[in-house]
Amino acid sequence: MTLRAELEKLEGRPYPRYKDLRGRSFELPGLVLSFDHVQGDPFAAPSRVSLDLPPDSVSLPGFAWANPDARRATADFVHRAIGDALHRTRGARRGSGRSGLLEIAALGPEVLERTAVRVDAAGGVRIRLTVGLPAAGRRILGVAAADLVAARLPETVGAALGALDAGALSTQVCAVEDQVALREALAAHGLVGFLAEGSVLPRITGADPRPMRGARPLEVPDALAVELDAPHSGRLRGLGIPQGVTLIVGGGYHGKSTLLSALALGVYDHVPGDGRERCVTMQQAVSLRAEDGRSVRGVDLRPFISGLPMGRRTDRFDTDDASGSTSQAAATIEALEAGARAFLIDEDTAATNFMIRDERMRRLVPAACEPITPYLDRVRQLWEREGVSSVLVVGGAGDYLDVADRVIQLDEYRPRDVTARAREVARALPAALAAPDDRPDPADFSAAGARVPDPLGLDARRGRREERVRSVKTRAIEFGREEIDVSLLYQLVDPAQCRAIGDALLNLKRGLADGRRSVPELLDALDQQVAEDGIEAICERTFGDRARPRRFEIAMALNRLRSLRLVQR
Repeated sequence: MTLRAELEKLEGRPYPRYKDLRGRSFELPGLVLSFDHVQGDPFAAPSRVSLDLPPDSVSLPGFAWANPDARRATADFVHRAIGDALHRTRGARRGSGRSGLLEIAALGPEVLERTAVRVDAAGGVRIRLTVGLPAAGRRILGVAAADLVAARLPETVGAALGALDAGALSTQVCAVEDQVALREALAAHGLVGFLAEGSVLPRITGADPRPMRGARPLEVPDALAVELDAPHSGRLRGLGIPQGVTLIVGGGYHGKSTLLSALALGVYDHVPGDGRERCVTMQQAVSLRAEDGRSVRGVDLRPFISGLPMGRRTDRFDTDDASGSTSQAAATIEALEAGARAFLIDEDTAATNFMIRDERMRRLVPAACEPITPYLDRVRQLWEREGVSSVLVVGGAGDYLDVADRVIQLDEYRPRDVTARAREVARALPAALAAPDDRPDPADFSAAGARVPDPLGLDARRGRREERVRSVKTRAIEFGREEIDVSLLYQLVDPAQCRAIGDALLNLKRGLADGRRSVPELLDALDQQVAEDGIEAICERTFGDRARPRRFEIAMALNRLRSLRLVQR
């Protein structure tokens, strides 16, 4: 029986009869439509369907599926085209609850690996969407369902695919391949990041990621310019952020934080027209900040915090309510554990007493009475002993001039190399930087050994109910009874990443976390699964609203899980 006939025969039946369709597939012209999940009520979460289109039905040009990066770029391009087409049909919805809904996951400017659209190595395409099966009250509107699913949906998708602009698709694929190549070239050139000349860095607002109209394109002076080769754009000139310790200075509202933001999000590829599609940062760069009130489990804080009052230990530090300095110290050690090779820090969002103690405070409060070794005293050691770079936006902490390799001043969004002048100022006004001799040797930032999660602390159940994991935009991940606050994780850019992180934590609970694997080993295992089988390898099946997160954001969510417990060795 055809799909139309199956749906029309349900006319007037109770809504739960739609569930007869679950798990079934139907051939339509040029594609196969499958019902992966069927909602039990018109007011419930919509049904999930997938469309499988063979290569000859899509007819994508060869460059669009020639390699994994091209396939990711093409999937993103197709996703946006379908999203636009479905948006134009929204006025056709009729019925109760979610009746008539046709929707695909929303997108930002980042080109992420997603579950909504997948392009395979032969040029075939799988599309996952949500559908609100029509009802009047709780009675099935079978004829309307047939028009929606058997006609309007495939026609809309087919029209969107048929109207794909091959030139625009080529531009997007080339842009993504260029960004991948530029990012891969950073290490060989001793760079943390690269921002091509002419890039537009300012955004409309913090909540609107589109480029600001009329913003000044990036101009790069010769003293700061480097050149990198991109496979499609050729040789590009831009601002190079060197490895080591780099300060970004300047007056308020002159673009310091905007530049750091572009670096933080340069770990992702961006679509053409975003303004940052030639701005790249090493994948292992992590944004750090203070987070008052977060939980910390078993982190060795001794490189930064030791000698707490009343003999409280910091080699395996635990708290449910971290201070600003403690939270930032923990985040630094946790990021190192996950494999970070560069830290991005804005003075405005950092804990002041973690970042610096000026000479007057050092004289007033003796070292024996101060348990915090500020980042200022460790930043050179992080680079020279651990190979971990730091890029810091500094507006008031002038003592950092003594430890910087490069100082970049932003003047009305224009960068200038003021390293020589900064060194003159540092010589004229020397600061007291030496860490006390009795501080622990920071060369070993994991002296307490590997942290091993206890699987009993990863419980996604809600009482006797089945496991429940969901996200609240990019603010929180609900994991069983607990809500993990991820609102301050700046490099977490899409709710779809939050949902995938929730799935990753479920993978840990379901056997990957066995009480023997350490946190880095668990992250390596997840990375390997994704490398072998794609993002769907760690995600709940049939969902089209997942996007690949980095290992660092998975680790950050795990570390903020208040029920997290560690196996004691």
